[in-house]
Amino acid sequence: MWPVLTRHLIWPLHERLLGRATFRFLRELEDSQWLAPADVARLQERKLQALLRHAAANTRFYGRLMQSTGADPRHDPPLEVLRRLPPVSKADIREHLDEMTWPAAPGGLFPSNTGGSTGEPLIFYLDRRRQAYDMAARLRSHRWFGVGVGERELYLWGSPIEWSRNDRLKRQRDGLINHRLLSAFDMAPQRLDAYLDELERYQPACLFGYPSSLALLATHGRTTGRRLRRRRLRAVFVTGEVCHAHDRDTIRDYFGVPVADGYGSREAGFIAHECPEGNLHLTAENVVVEILRDDQPAATGEMGEIVVTHLDAYAQPFIRYRTGDVGRLRAGRCACGRGLPLMDVVCGRTTDFLYLPDGTVKHALSIIYPLRALAGVAQFRVLQDADYSVIVEVVRRPGTADLNEAAVAQAARPVLGTDVPLTVHLVPHIPASSSGKYRYVTSEVSRATAAQTQRLAPPPLRPATLAQEVTCA
Repeated sequence: MWPVLTRHLIWPLHERLLGRATFRFLRELEDSQWLAPADVARLQERKLQALLRHAAANTRFYGRLMQSTGADPRHDPPLEVLRRLPPVSKADIREHLDEMTWPAAPGGLFPSNTGGSTGEPLIFYLDRRRQAYDMAARLRSHRWFGVGVGERELYLWGSPIEWSRNDRLKRQRDGLINHRLLSAFDMAPQRLDAYLDELERYQPACLFGYPSSLALLATHGRTTGRRLRRRRLRAVFVTGEVCHAHDRDTIRDYFGVPVADGYGSREAGFIAHECPEGNLHLTAENVVVEILRDDQPAATGEMGEIVVTHLDAYAQPFIRYRTGDVGRLRAGRCACGRGLPLMDVVCGRTTDFLYLPDGTVKHALSIIYPLRALAGVAQFRVLQDADYSVIVEVVRRPGTADLNEAAVAQAARPVLGTDVPLTVHLVPHIPASSSGKYRYVTSEVSRATAAQTQRLAPPPLRPATLAQEVTCA
């Protein structure tokens, strides 16, 4: 589809039909990013006050919580009210979901869930206001690198093994708004050749995906001597996991354009994005980010847990939400001239690959998704030995004795194929790593070993669709 037609007609019409004021919010964000830091802080405080008053009046959970802490959002300074509230965890949301939601949200409630690597999804609700602000923030970050609304974007992202009718409808929609998806879950060498062919045919203005998967594609192109014709490519946007320096260098050197990192999550929103100066800017008009150490505010520059309040989440307020990630706030103003605060994400979500004997490389989420979808799975871990064999450990939920080893193996086998030995263990507990976090997929097979033992051809390239709404990480 022609970018001008998509930008001025199809995409605005799409958002209007859905009842989302995305382009009005985008105009607001385009203006507010140039405000002085003090003015950005005042805007943030006004929106925080409105959110806290709404949450107290329209949700049982936050109304009760504010009453118990003595916080009065009608009269007390909003930052003072915020800091009197205890941080909220995923477990709190699971336990009090109904009490946290606002059934009368304009446009209705839209269920969503986390798609990451925790093994157990978090169910939550969005409204049209929040959807529109998250999308507007993402579109603004693209404009920082000269990528306009409606220009072609190629995704290297997660996609399901089987396609539903809803997936096909999304694929048609993606075509209208100039999005195209290639699966990051099947990355055999021949498939990577096909991906590079598709990139040259499609000529996108930007790439978007997991940094590890894009680095793998770039490494393959460089190793095979493939030189790309990239007439329109202006930037590569990465998110969803930690972007390590070596992956960033690999992507930048091969594609020949800037690599911009974004930080966020489905539940917490579009939190921060890198500008052309290389600094990570908070989306301060939409979120309040706190850094806590032992639940107390950390000083600027100190590392701690990233806790987020989404200022436009009205259907289900996310107030002082624990992300589980580690970062720090930074002092100063960026040379780009924007008044948006700065931060660093020191340690965030990270994943690993699985390797098959034929040279196919599977992103960790390719096996996380089907295992997570199994009824009765409380927790799991996937371990791959250097000989390619895989062990899946699963902790069952209480009262789900019907979940057995065969059911787990049936979910994992389509990802691993028939040549990988698979063992399933039902275990009472899975310990965290020494860092205190869980790694849900760990492989002892190196990329070099996988490349040396390649012997089978993968299935042919198949078109894909944006199976998920990618509005942040």
